[in-house]
Amino acid sequence: MKKLKFYFVSFIIIIIMGCQTKQNKLSVEVYETSSNGNKLQRITEFPSRDGAVSIRLDPDHKFQTITGFGGSFTEASAYLLNKLSKKNRDLILEAYFGTKGARYSLTRTHINSCDFSLGNYSYAPVKGDKELEHFSIDEDRDDLIPMIRDAMAHSVDGFKIIASPWTAPPWMKDNNDWRGGKLLPEYYDCWALFFSKYLKAYKKEGIDIWGITVENEPLGCGGNWDSMHYTPEEMVNFVKNHLGPKLEADGHHVKVLGYDQNRGEELEKWANVIYKNESSSKYFDGLAIHWYASTVDWFPQSLNFTHNKAPGKHLIQTEACIDAEVPHWQDDKWYWSEEATDWGWDWAPADQKKFHPKYVPVYRYARDIIGCMNNWVDGWVDWNMVLDKQGGPNWFKNWCIAPVIVDPDKDEVYFTPLYYTMAHFSKFIRPGAVRIGVENTDSSLMITAALNPDGSIAVVVLNMNSGSKNIYLSLGDRLTELQISAQAIQTIVVSP
Repeated sequence: MKKLKFYFVSFIIIIIMGCQTKQNKLSVEVYETSSNGNKLQRITEFPSRDGAVSIRLDPDHKFQTITGFGGSFTEASAYLLNKLSKKNRDLILEAYFGTKGARYSLTRTHINSCDFSLGNYSYAPVKGDKELEHFSIDEDRDDLIPMIRDAMAHSVDGFKIIASPWTAPPWMKDNNDWRGGKLLPEYYDCWALFFSKYLKAYKKEGIDIWGITVENEPLGCGGNWDSMHYTPEEMVNFVKNHLGPKLEADGHHVKVLGYDQNRGEELEKWANVIYKNESSSKYFDGLAIHWYASTVDWFPQSLNFTHNKAPGKHLIQTEACIDAEVPHWQDDKWYWSEEATDWGWDWAPADQKKFHPKYVPVYRYARDIIGCMNNWVDGWVDWNMVLDKQGGPNWFKNWCIAPVIVDPDKDEVYFTPLYYTMAHFSKFIRPGAVRIGVENTDSSLMITAALNPDGSIAVVVLNMNSGSKNIYLSLGDRLTELQISAQAIQTIVVSP
């Protein structure tokens, strides 16, 4: 009966469109990125035709508050920026952080080295230095810190930073290696001190760290690059009895995010342990997640399960990228084609292959962000902001794709369609926005919407169909007719 009522309302909307007045016309601005060449293009003309989709916004139906969208500061990206001319370095940073650019509001960086570093390093290189008297962030002074500072200079509104360790220094681990192994219990307090010193050192550089994850990918990465393993119980023990009390004692008001790996059954397992009771969850402000479990599935069941376990905690996507691919240079068409493969195309177990088919890179990004937003995720962070034509530098040769690709030898920059895809969310859905309800008569369109602090509503629509779609968009008694191109993303900004 409810569905019938909705279609009746949609029918009434279509009828009254013909006698619409200026008083009840919805005021909107529309921006589109599409396979036909639009790149965050302002669209002002919408040919009318029969069979329009009805989309109704419901701002009275509110969900999570948005923390932000953005990408990651890595040594690889920072190193490449240093090799470009100042003109192109500024072009990229302005495109990501400036008012005319994507306005990134949530970012991530690595503590110690990661695979997208030039090599392995730690801020505590001296074996047995339990008091961390030789702690130093000098490794970050040439590349990483200048990139973050310059991004801050380009950003009017500012942005939050999440910092994640890939591993403790080898001398704190049971295998004395950069890869794999576990933190020795005798170094739990030392490792907690390490976090505190890191936060203090970065603050001294004028960089406030908003949040930390306890460990990047605690389940491991096949022993390929910097990593350290935890079970859920071990992570709770470390945070509850060592990290949390140390940060509290040293006056660090920083968000602590647990897990930091793929969605799915493992996420539910970790949520059950971390959110078991008030004692286990006390120092955790939320969980961090990645997208590598599938190229097509955003695992709404596990996202909803995790949210329902702790409705007041953050659920933030901290890493995503087109992995296991070398960038396609100046080839927009490829990013709109179903040709990309991920690690699972070759290596996933037989029962998991269904999660790793070939996919369209633009669709994967847009689908995942919309799917995450519509299932309680409040922040979404891309991986490297800048990579070279090989998909590095990466000391392990773990080549990946970033939204911006550069050729430092020729001082050339390529903004891939992925950059514009990210901007459809980061530019228009601002921190503090609240996701609102949407009713949609066409299941082939993916849609999310958020009410911004300034009263505007940002509606993001993904059309993966081979034909354009006309849309009747309504908010209360105001409505308008729009059109989205075939194979396109649109952000519709509804005026207050």
